Amino acid sequence: MADYGLKGRIAVITGGGRGIGRGIALALAREGANVVIADVLAEQAQKTAREAEAEGVGALAIVADVSDKAQVNRLVEDTIGSFGRVDILINNAGVSPKKDGAKVTVVEMDTDEWERVIGVNLHGSFYCARACAREMVKQGYGKIINMSSLAGRTYSAIPGAHYLASKAAVIGLTRALAGELAPYGINVNAIAPGRIESEMIRDVPSEINELYLQKIPVNRLGTHEDIANTALFLVSDLAGYITGVTVDVNGGSLML
Repeated sequence: MADYGLKGRIAVITGGGRGIGRGIALALAREGANVVIADVLAEQAQKTAREAEAEGVGALAIVADVSDKAQVNRLVEDTIGSFGRVDILINNAGVSPKKDGAKVTVVEMDTDEWERVIGVNLHGSFYCARACAREMVKQGYGKIINMSSLAGRTYSAIPGAHYLASKAAVIGLTRALAGELAPYGINVNAIAPGRIESEMIRDVPSEINELYLQKIPVNRLGTHEDIANTALFLVSDLAGYITGVTVDVNGGSLML
């Protein structure tokens, strides 16, 4: 069994209260990392933190909206106050609004919705990376994972333009951060999940997911564990020579 070398590390997971974020947080906890669960949903964040503590590690739940830079700065300050450092950032928080189970088209989309999605998915990733990187630079060590999407790699008819644009931009942000932070011992990579069984895919009709499933060569939807296992590798020292990369985890539905 692989030794990821994460025992005692301090990991911040945004959107960690449920779904993919929860899966990653618990996977990190099982490998001995202390976790900070940041989410806008207090009850979900606290529940995940309790589950992580059951693995014998330290866990902290913090309510934070990542689109608000003041809340992000407080999140990192509270992490440092509780654990003394921050070693890992998982930029997972994201939103993808729908209307009656369908995407909101460009001609229907109002500015407030556009700004909210860009604010959470892109600005939030930047605010969190900036705040954590300032601490990681002092340490000379850090691992950052930004969550992109298959929709950020190619066109998708399911999410709206705001989601596609934000997830494509996250890939560019990842490259910029990787290049700037590499001299300080900080690796920055992105994960681009395909169709994953999570809360986000349940806001569209089931027949849409069935049609999507037919296009996946491995003949199944992805799981939280598929993403968590990828994250474990990327934040470990096993991936010390990997930075600026976007890892596609999509069952073969897009092969680049």
